[in-house]
Amino acid sequence: MFSAQTIHRNWFSNIRADILSGIVVALALIPEAIGFSIIAGVDPRVGLYASVVIAIVISFTGGRPAMISAATAATAVLFGTLVREHGLQYLLAATILAGIIQIIAGWLRIAEIMRFVSRSVMTGFVNSLAIFIFMAQLPELIGVTWETYALIAAGLAIIYLFPRLTTKIPSPLICILVLAGLTITLGIDIRTVADLGELPNALPVLLFPDVPLNFETLRIIFPTSIAVAAVGLLESLLTASIVDQMTDTSSNKHRESIGQGLANIASGLFGGMGGCAMIGQSVINVRSGGRTRLSTLSAGSFLLFLLMLLGDLVGLIPMPALVAIMLMVSVSTFRWSSLADLAHHPRRSSLVMLATMTTMVTTQNLALGVGVGVLLSGIFFAWKVAQIFRVTSTLSEDGRHRHYHIEGQIFFASADKFLAAFNFAEQLDGATIDVSKAHIWDLTGVNAIDTAVLKLRKAGMTVEVLGLNDASATIMDKLAMHDQPNAMEKVLGH
Repeated sequence: MFSAQTIHRNWFSNIRADILSGIVVALALIPEAIGFSIIAGVDPRVGLYASVVIAIVISFTGGRPAMISAATAATAVLFGTLVREHGLQYLLAATILAGIIQIIAGWLRIAEIMRFVSRSVMTGFVNSLAIFIFMAQLPELIGVTWETYALIAAGLAIIYLFPRLTTKIPSPLICILVLAGLTITLGIDIRTVADLGELPNALPVLLFPDVPLNFETLRIIFPTSIAVAAVGLLESLLTASIVDQMTDTSSNKHRESIGQGLANIASGLFGGMGGCAMIGQSVINVRSGGRTRLSTLSAGSFLLFLLMLLGDLVGLIPMPALVAIMLMVSVSTFRWSSLADLAHHPRRSSLVMLATMTTMVTTQNLALGVGVGVLLSGIFFAWKVAQIFRVTSTLSEDGRHRHYHIEGQIFFASADKFLAAFNFAEQLDGATIDVSKAHIWDLTGVNAIDTAVLKLRKAGMTVEVLGLNDASATIMDKLAMHDQPNAMEKVLGH
């Protein structure tokens, strides 16, 4: 795990591009961290300290190289009520507890649930985040001067045209430097980073939150902590999957869960709020050339350097430069092909994607949107599997025995169809239920077998169930009741 080859691949295989991309990300983190602090109702330094600490810690502990984690809107909105009612110290305690919960989730391998997030849900998630990124820029686009629009247009032109000259220097960094130079040289009166709030001028201090260590404190912070942990893990794991696709590499989702927990604990101990992976900044990092852990470490370290030593200069950065970068991220993040795919993709897949997007955008709740998408995907999958279920039957030559042939999956969605295929009014000597081409999945499926057997016996037939595979036989042995005493009363209810 720590061989020289692994260390070189994860840290030093892309040094120049990683450092430059980290600088771009650090500059773009400042206004967002300040904005997220305002959302949570705390001093801007809380969001900035969180971004520094989380980015640095996750570069060592995370499972996805080149992914950027810091203070985010998704977690900031969850702290508002707690801060208003109990204050900053309880936010710090809730952040530490959220980290502990995430570590436990990592040890329990909760990341395995990502297997149940379909591509349609992922597309809806990505498109929603692109819309959120764009909407976050609206305050800087509405009711502003013509100079602002001109600078944003110039910034976008630099971002998209400069790579035609060279890709050795990230175009977003050139955008920031050129627009800052123009506004300072020409004395343009424009909104800058300094207008967002006071930047810190001292290092964060290691300090345990000043809260009572009792069950009352736990009662206060636990609801917020569990929400922050869940939303943070969800967004981090989905963002990791997106970066996996962008870089055509894999990541360790279980390590990422534990890493996010350690980063949040560190953030809370150094006076920062909880955070998670940021899709916007991660896209900036990857598109600027970042590929290894060094890019994430560079982002956190350079952000600290900017705040401590170059705070006055950072304050001069014009907001149009950062808005142009975020607009680029929004446009490049949105899966535009998904709109064309609506015409030829299966309607159910399109509906899942649209439902995920609609829920996220209208509720501003990422977890709820993904939950709706996963639920719809599950329902549609179950319905589709139930449709390929089939029961046929043949009557023996003497007309006294019927053989039922079952094909497909016997579970909650196909149980009614299974029972509807039997003729319980026939006056026969016996019946055989052949499930050699079927599989029994759940208690509902077992109950359907029980009901069929008992109803056939009630009609005076001898019944035999044949062809159970090993898994089906196991669940039948544990749950089936048709051979138990008083089975008729237990299953049929009379």
